[in-house]
Amino acid sequence: MKQWTARQIAGMIDATILKPQATAADVETLCRDARDYHFKAVCVNPVFVPLCVRLLRGSGVRVATVAGFPLGASAPEAKAQEARIAVRQGAHEVDMVIHVGGLIAGDADAVRADIAGVVAACKGENPDAVVKVIIEACLLRDAQKREACRLAREAGADFVKTSTGFSTGGATVDDVALMYACVGQEMQVKAAGGIRSLDDALAMLQAGATRIGTSGGVAIVKEAMARF
Repeated sequence: MKQWTARQIAGMIDATILKPQATAADVETLCRDARDYHFKAVCVNPVFVPLCVRLLRGSGVRVATVAGFPLGASAPEAKAQEARIAVRQGAHEVDMVIHVGGLIAGDADAVRADIAGVVAACKGENPDAVVKVIIEACLLRDAQKREACRLAREAGADFVKTSTGFSTGGATVDDVALMYACVGQEMQVKAAGGIRSLDDALAMLQAGATRIGTSGGVAIVKEAMARF
């Protein structure tokens, strides 16, 4: 089993606050923690992108936001424009939600085009922008998860991500392993949803995740510092 240091684990965490009742003060605390614990990124709702860009400038912590969140059922043009605005405002990464119903219905072309539109919008603003595709695995059969991964890869995205954390389930080790098997040579996998302990995080990393989305990043890193 691979071993990580606390600092390495911190460097794979997207410290997340996406709840609708989050305030600017909550986001300021998140950014302060991200600086102090050297997280990879913060992940916030689009309204807070300018605040995070200002607070984290020069820190090395990346700013991530979401598009089409949490349902994925926005018009493709709206989803792409939401992503474009965020990157224009300074976001480094956009976690978009696929059109889950379209995937389940077998409309592969529409799902691929939806993802590709967000990729083009982001990378048109910043070629180094990172796009993560949330497949909402808890709503899909394994064959559909594989199809979602294939479409995300074909559309030029950088990551596939397990979950929004707002549906019927979060990340599972089996889903991370399946997704890694589909894309691990060409893309990365983000595990998110219900990851609250160091053991949760380590299980996802062992299964192939390279990024952990969690609102419990501080607790996880403190646990790692005490254990390793």
